[in-house]
Amino acid sequence: MSRPRIVITGLGGLCSLGTDTEAIWNAMQAGRGGIGPLETIPLHDLKIRTGGEIKQLPAHDIDRKRLVTMDRFSLLAVLAAGQALSQAGLSVEPESSDRTGAVVGTGICGWEAIEENYRSVLLDGKTRAGIFTVPRVMPGAPAGQVSIQYGLHGPVFGVSSACSSSNHAFATAADQIRLGRADVMLAGGTDAPMVWGILKAWEALRILSPDTCRPFSADRQGLVLGEGAGMAVLESYDHAMARGATILAEFAGSGMSADAADIVAPTVEGPAAAIRACLADAGLAPDEIDYINAHGTGTKANDEIETTAIRRVFGAHADRLSVSSTKSMHAHCLGASGALEMIACVMAIRDGVVPPTIGYREADPACDLDVTPNVARQRPVRAAISNAFAFGGTNSVIALRAA
Repeated sequence: MSRPRIVITGLGGLCSLGTDTEAIWNAMQAGRGGIGPLETIPLHDLKIRTGGEIKQLPAHDIDRKRLVTMDRFSLLAVLAAGQALSQAGLSVEPESSDRTGAVVGTGICGWEAIEENYRSVLLDGKTRAGIFTVPRVMPGAPAGQVSIQYGLHGPVFGVSSACSSSNHAFATAADQIRLGRADVMLAGGTDAPMVWGILKAWEALRILSPDTCRPFSADRQGLVLGEGAGMAVLESYDHAMARGATILAEFAGSGMSADAADIVAPTVEGPAAAIRACLADAGLAPDEIDYINAHGTGTKANDEIETTAIRRVFGAHADRLSVSSTKSMHAHCLGASGALEMIACVMAIRDGVVPPTIGYREADPACDLDVTPNVARQRPVRAAISNAFAFGGTNSVIALRAA
């Protein structure tokens, strides 16, 4: 018995590149970065003062009483989900709501609320925390808020696996459809780490770049943190055709693995296993992949290990692949990164354009792939994969193909 085909019919996103999918994609094609000085948050004693910041959110009509129950990462997810539903031309009606769900990934939690309460109680001497602190903070809050805002009564839950969260959400959402639990699933990721406590903690790891993100460049100095959200409407092919939807791409498959080695240091074997599993699940041969959106964080270890993993899986075809890291433009948005990078893959397939790795200045012999340096490239993209490798050694890769 063949399994149902899963297609993507709507996308939504917000990050430092723009506050909707087309704005994000236009910036990617132009090689225009969103990394710069942080301007909207108190920096206190931070040494690292750059990031991928959303300077202003788009106008919305979310009720104020609901807003006070949301942390920023939930709000970003709700806005992205609304955009995705709109592009899909999908209105969730009462009779179909039980067959529509959401899976939203996040790498952290609602840290904005945590910081507000720590400061108010420990520094300002207040005796009570905010009444909505717990529902604002919990990692499952974005999925719950998306379901409340859009009336989704099907499978709804959050996933949290650091930087692999979005790809795990896509894979899990597709499973709900294939298992017959839903016809339509909203899936993606969100994170809003631009607060002092999180940035201070990342400073301690000594892997943040002092200026910008230069993946695969020999002079790279580390990653840059950003905020954002990305959401996609996934539905069965039959459901999409029955309602006359425009299909953007097919969600072909996914692969997952664990390094089972170190909480922060990656291995080659884990990422390579996830890529192989993804290709097998998608029924794609290595030489059918034209583009890889790399995890590409801009750290010395990640970029070298990812290059080695890609070469192990793709062999001679690795020299014909177009590879890029869009984190060079939107920064590392943690649990949201995979969702923003999925947008890049879908648009690359749609328009036949590979987005660049900007900031690339010097070749590194240990990163000897075609990383599409600095300028976007026109080429047909029949199929693409997006890599996500995370602290904890959890790896998740998704594959997309032209519908």
